[in-house]
Amino acid sequence: MSDFIASIDQGTTSTRFMVFDRGGNEIARHQLEHEQIFPQAGWVEHNPTEIWERTRAVIETAMNKANLRASDLVALGVTNQRETTVVWNRRTGRPYCNAIVWQDTRTDRIAATLERDGRGEVIRRKAGLPPATYFSAGKLQWILENVEGVREAAEAGEAIFGTTDSWLLWNLTGGVDGGVHVTDPTNASRTMLMNLETWDWDDELLSFFDIPRRMLPFILPSSNPELYGTTRADGPLRGEVPLAGDLGDQQAATVGQLCFRPGEAKNTYGTGNFLLLNTGHELVRSQHGLLTTVCYQFGEEKPVYALEGSIAVTGSAVQWLRDQLGIIGGAAQSEALAGQVEDNGGVYFVPAFSGLFAPYWRSDARGALLGLSRYSTNAHVARATLEAICYQTRDVVEAMTADSGVSLDVLRVDGGVTANQLCMQLQADILGVPVSRPVVAETTALGAAYAAGLAVGFWRSTDELEQNWQEDRRWRPTWTDRQRDRGYAGWQKAVSRTLDWVEIEE
Repeated sequence: MSDFIASIDQGTTSTRFMVFDRGGNEIARHQLEHEQIFPQAGWVEHNPTEIWERTRAVIETAMNKANLRASDLVALGVTNQRETTVVWNRRTGRPYCNAIVWQDTRTDRIAATLERDGRGEVIRRKAGLPPATYFSAGKLQWILENVEGVREAAEAGEAIFGTTDSWLLWNLTGGVDGGVHVTDPTNASRTMLMNLETWDWDDELLSFFDIPRRMLPFILPSSNPELYGTTRADGPLRGEVPLAGDLGDQQAATVGQLCFRPGEAKNTYGTGNFLLLNTGHELVRSQHGLLTTVCYQFGEEKPVYALEGSIAVTGSAVQWLRDQLGIIGGAAQSEALAGQVEDNGGVYFVPAFSGLFAPYWRSDARGALLGLSRYSTNAHVARATLEAICYQTRDVVEAMTADSGVSLDVLRVDGGVTANQLCMQLQADILGVPVSRPVVAETTALGAAYAAGLAVGFWRSTDELEQNWQEDRRWRPTWTDRQRDRGYAGWQKAVSRTLDWVEIEE
C-alpha cells in the first residue's frame, strides 16, 4: 500500500526532496546546493542542467536512505523558485543558456521603458505586477534578443520557455521522449504574461515583449486531479509516480501554513522574504506597492488570490556576511555574533543588492551600511543585518494593512532563517505582534505535498489538513512603542539614502 507523499523543493540556492506521511510528518529528506553564477555586476544565473542533476541526486539519496520505493509514494508535488527563466530545445533537451535568476537586474532598461511609455499600467491591470526586473517576461525578451539562435528556434517551435517547475516537470515526465510542457497559475502569474481574470496567457502582454505564444507551457491547476503526468520508470524514482501538484515556492508555503481563509498570512524567510495575505476569490489590486498574484488553484475551483510583498535580499544578506565579508564562518554564527551587542549601535544595513522590491520597486537603489562610527563592530553589522530582515518585513506589513484594512494579530513564519532565535525575537519586537513558527518549518515542501495529496485523495479536504498544523515556538514583543517607532524611523531614513544610486540608461 502507498503510504507517503513526496515533494521536490527547487529553491534559489538548493534543491531538496522530502517525503511526508498522512500527518504531515517528515519521513525522509536530502538537500544539495547548486552554484550561484555572477557573470557581471547585477547578473545572477543558474545552470539548469546542474539543477536537474541535483534533483535526480536528492531524490535517489533520500529514497535510498529511507529504504523507500516508488510504489510507496501516492503522488509527487513540485515547488520552485519563481520567475527564474529557462529556455531549452524540446528536441535535444539542452538549455540555450544559463537560467536567468529572479534576482538578476540586467533587464532594468526593459522595465524602465515599459514604465515610461505607459505599458506598465496595462501590465499592472492585467497581470497584477509592476514592470520590474524581478519577473520572467523581461528575462525571456532579453534571451530572445541576445542569445544567438533562440529567436529563430522559438519561431520554429523548437525553443520553449518555463520557470524551473516547467523544466523539472518536462524532465521528470520523459524530456525529449514525451515530456509534458506545463506550469500552474501561481508560476504563470509571476511572468507579466498571464491575465489574472482569464487565467491564461494574454496576447497583448505577449506583444509587449515580442514573445511567441508557442514557447509557453500549458497552464494547469496547482492541485490537479487530471495529473501533469507520471514520472518515468527509468527516471530517478525508478517507477511511475503521479505528478499531481505544482506551486511556486511562496504559494506552496502559504498552503503548507494552511492559510486557506481570507485574511490569513504567512512570511517565508529564505534567500528573500515573501509575505502573502490570502484575499480569497477577490482580486485585490494594491495601491501601496504590493503584488496581486494567484495563491493557488485546486482542481476546477476558481483560483484563490493573494497580496504579496516580495523582498529580494534577507537570508542571502547573511550569506553575504559569510561569503563576501568573511565575518562569520556559517549562517548560524550570525545569531551569536549579533547577540554580543544589545542594539545596533546606530548602524543600519539596507541590502539593496538587486535594488529594492516591495513596497518600493526601485531598481536604482543599491545596498548601503549607514551610521558607522569608530564604535561600530562586526557584531553591530551582524545585528543590523538581522534587523534589516525584520524591517523589510515591516515595510510590507504596513503596505498590506493599508491595502486590505486587515491588521495582523499574529505572523506565521517559516523557512531557514526562523532557526535564528534572535532574528525572530527582533521580528516580533519590530512588528509589535507575536511571531509563530510551526513544528514543520519547511512548509514550502509540505505545501507542494499537500497540493499533490489533495489531488489524488490522499487527504480529503483542507479541513483535514488543519489537524496537522502544530505550533513549535512563539515569540512575543518586548520593545516599547517608543523603541519600535525610533528604530523604524531610523530604518526609513537609511532606505532613503540608498535611492537614485544607479542611473538607468534609456
